[in-house]
Parts: sequence; C-alpha cells; structure tokens
Amino acid sequence: PQGLCSFSFLGFSVAQKPFGATYVWSSIINTLQTQVEVKKRRHHLKRHNDCFVGSEAVDVIFSHLMQNKYFGDVDIPRAKVVRVCQALMDYKVFEAVPTRVFGKDKKPTFEDSSCSLYRFTTTPNQDGQLGKENKLCSPSRYADALFKSSDIRSASLEDLWENLSLKPADSPRVNISATLSPQVINEVWQEETIVRLLQLIDLPLLDTLLRRQEVIPKVTQPKRQPDLVNNRNYLDRGILKAYSDSQEDEWLSSAIDCLEYLPDQMVVDISRNFPEQPDRIDLVKELLFDAISKYYSSREPLLNHLSDVHNGIAELLVNGKTEIALEATQLFLKLLDSQNREEFRRLLYFMAVAAHPSEFKLQQESDNRMVVKRIFSKAIVHNKSLSKGKTDLLVLFLMDHQKDVFKIPGTLHKIVSVKLMDIQKGRDPNRDTGYIYCQRIDRGDYSDHTRKTTKDELLNLLKNIDEDSKLSAKEKKKLLGQFYKCHPDVFIEYFGN
Repeated sequence: PQGLCSFSFLGFSVAQKPFGATYVWSSIINTLQTQVEVKKRRHHLKRHNDCFVGSEAVDVIFSHLMQNKYFGDVDIPRAKVVRVCQALMDYKVFEAVPTRVFGKDKKPTFEDSSCSLYRFTTTPNQDGQLGKENKLCSPSRYADALFKSSDIRSASLEDLWENLSLKPADSPRVNISATLSPQVINEVWQEETIVRLLQLIDLPLLDTLLRRQEVIPKVTQPKRQPDLVNNRNYLDRGILKAYSDSQEDEWLSSAIDCLEYLPDQMVVDISRNFPEQPDRIDLVKELLFDAISKYYSSREPLLNHLSDVHNGIAELLVNGKTEIALEATQLFLKLLDSQNREEFRRLLYFMAVAAHPSEFKLQQESDNRMVVKRIFSKAIVHNKSLSKGKTDLLVLFLMDHQKDVFKIPGTLHKIVSVKLMDIQKGRDPNRDTGYIYCQRIDRGDYSDHTRKTTKDELLNLLKNIDEDSKLSAKEKKKLLGQFYKCHPDVFIEYFGN
C-alpha cells in the first residue's frame, strides 16, 4: 500500500522512510506470532491443535507496545489493546476456535479471557495471496502477503490508531539488534512480579516466596492409556463431552471442563449413573455437582502456599482496598505453575456460574452463592492463620472477579517492558525500578518532622508512666523525676506548671 515502510522482521530495522502506522501493525503481527504460546489445548474435553488464549494475546501485544514505545510515553489502557486484537481478528490474522455449538451465526467478538481460544489461519499461498495452510510461514512472508491483500490498507490502519487516540511517534525507538533468551525474559517477569507484590503486601518472611517452585504442590494427573479407542475412561469422557456440545448451557460446559481433573473412576461413575432421560437437565447438573464437590472437598487446596500473601490480600479487602487487592491477586496467581493455574481457572469459572441465583438450585434451603462458597473454600485455600470471615471474604472476591484475576496488571507490563529495553540496550536494568521506596524532602521539613515525631513519642511515654497502675508510688515518682530532669519542657506541657 501507499506509504508502506520497508522493514526487516529479523532485526526490527526501519528503513529511511517515515515511521508510520503500517510498521506498528506489522511489528504487532510478528510479535504475536513469535511470542504467544501456541500449543494443543483442551476445551470441553476436546483437543484443539495450535491454539492460543485470548488473554495471553492481549498480554503479548500490551507488553510489545509498552516496551517499544511506538506511541511515546502515553499509558495504553488494556481495553485499547483488546480493540487492537479485535482488529487483527477482523483482518483475518487469526480466528476464534469453535468450542461451542451455536444455534445461529453471529459476528465473532474477541474476548480478553483465559478460556477463549484462537488460531492463526491466514497464511500466504504460492500465488502470494492470502490463503489457509496447515503450517505457518515465516513472519516476513506473512506480512508481505497481508499487505498485498485488498482487505487492509495504510489508511485503514491510520484510522484504527486515530480511533484509539494513539498516534505513532515521529521516530521509531526499536532498533533492537540483540534478542533476549526466553530464560532472561522469564527471570525478569518473575523478579518484577515478586518485587511488585512486595510493594502491595507486607510479608514478614520471603523464603517461601523466593523458593515458590519448591512449595507449590504438584498435581499428578491420571495417566491415559495409549490406545484411546479401547480405553473405557476415554470413551466415557467423550460421551460427556458430546452431551455438553449438544447443550447450549454455560453451567454444563463449565462443569464438564472441570471433569478433566477428576480421576478416571469418578468419570466412569458419572457416565454409568447418567439419567435415562438426558433431557432432565436438573438431574444431570445434580450428578455433576455432587461429583465435582466430592472431589474438591478431599483434594489438597490449589492455593495451599504463601499463606502470608493470603493474609495480606484479605487485609486489603477488609480495609476496602479492592483495586489493590485485585492487582495483588493477579500477581500472586501469576506465580502459580501453569498446571495449577489452569485447574484453578476452570474451577473458579464453574463456581461463578453455579453461584448465580438464576441457575440450578443446588440446595433448597440455601442460596447458591453460599453453597458454592461453603463447599469449595477448602479446595482453594486452607490457611489456619486466616479467620473464617477473611477466608470467606477472599473466596467470594476470587469468585466475583474470576474474569479479571488471571490477567497481568498493566503496571507490571510497563515495568517489565522498561527493564527488558534497558537490558537490550546494555543499560543498567536497576537504574530505575519503577517503584518509589522513598522521596527526597527539604532539610527544613525533615528537621520539623523529626522534632514533632520525637515530641509526640515523649508525650506518649510520659502518659504511659503516669497511667501505669502496676508501678508503685515510689517507682512512679522516681521515673517522673528522671523524665523532668531530661525533658522539662515536655513534662511541663503534659502536667502544667
């Protein structure tokens, strides 16, 4: 298209032409293709090849935009990154993986969710046009074919950035010749996640936090037989999945998603006890809920580590600091290993759906929300130092914010991006941590603050001596005399002349 910048994906080098919207777009596509985790994933007990998660795509693009400062130093809200992902999907860069059987077609909408799956499907064919292939081509060939298509033009890209109130900077700051290894990137994310968490929560001990990989419980999943056709367990899971696909019911789909973590024998029992009348949805839901609650009432808690963090988040909630508590929770869950994180995500999603008052009545005498909280609390956190009231508050908070707790905070994105850029450019990555531990004040203000604080503490000490009923009259007179000798002005201010 007219005004297209020439570029090299390997080195991110920009030619001598103006830096425009097209370059930003192409770099986003390349970054998404090369950095988002594409792998085989399960949904409703069905495997989908070469998929990535919606929230992870937002995280990758968010980090890329913050790190390269295409739009200067402006703060980019996550909602705008979601709109960029929607544009990528509209331009057929990727498409949603069909995971449900819908009764009618509808316009695909990108979801910033950890349960929405997407797949790269648009690749150039031999004629240079856009087409579908089984394998992805190199990013440079992909972008070249994309820009040759009639669906995307420079003008439309400029309109996109203008609608988002984002204007590319006059000159690129992305002459990055050195690439960072995944190990370095992961270490930076880990370090900054812990540091940021310490800014929000005061932890008395750091040993378990720094050695979190050793204390996070590992869950051993049931082994599947290699011959899946003759495997009774696999067939039972397949039957349940097929039933779920035939029902447009969020409750059923979220429940059956949780069955992947149940032992094979429990799944076999569910299949064999399935109601003879499949249209009796109430009986099916009762069977599924009983099985899931039975399993999670006896398993080790998913968040059974870093108890001090539980206390800190609960204390923030008690004090009404919901936004800070949400960020602390997001940081805390990012420290989970991927297996526990995914299981917890599915359980939390099911809990949120089952707790809705309009859904299937779990117990006639109790509210759904209270039933779910009571049954699954110990499966999430069982902290002896946390009171029941705070435990309930924490569990309900997690359930109410299940769509947001697995996202990565924008503050962390920005800090990590700045540090990675410093490492790439050979600067000291610790020169600007992004956190304010202390603030420089005027010498006079410091002296005034010191005098006031000292005086307040002396008055408090004198009051304790005067009101201490355990002291004898002789001991109290002796202490007051010593105090008057050292600080007569404070003594006179307290007792008068």
